[in-house]
Amino acid sequence: MKKRIDEFQIHDKHYKQILDRVKNDPYAQSLGIQLTKFEAGFAEAVLDVQSHMVNAHGTVHGAVIYALADHAFSVACNAYGKTSVGLSTTIQFIEAVKPGERIVARATETRRNFRTGFYRIEIFHGENPVATMEAVAYRKDQYFVELEDQE
Repeated sequence: MKKRIDEFQIHDKHYKQILDRVKNDPYAQSLGIQLTKFEAGFAEAVLDVQSHMVNAHGTVHGAVIYALADHAFSVACNAYGKTSVGLSTTIQFIEAVKPGERIVARATETRRNFRTGFYRIEIFHGENPVATMEAVAYRKDQYFVELEDQE
């Protein structure tokens, strides 16, 4: 009989290795997204919005807000060292953001099993909600950290 893997133990034991992997996302770095919190099933990331990130109306492009939310989601769903990829997302934009403002995305795991994970991502400017996103992750078979047999 196969021993059940304690993914919280994996997160704790391989925290630095997992963090190094998820925080070094080239696309997020190119936008200036910074990871500010990282826990098992939770991530927070911030972005200081630049003037080149606006749409034709002078407000922040939805793709920029989505990219911030998606990065927080990616970090949260990969927090256990198991390769996880986005399966589906739904985002609702609530309020416009202007250049020079800082936005924060917080991704929280609501449920996870062997194959899928479910997440709610909230994006804020200060205390004001900017957008919300629901996301589902597909959890592949392999871990990107080295697991010992005793885990």
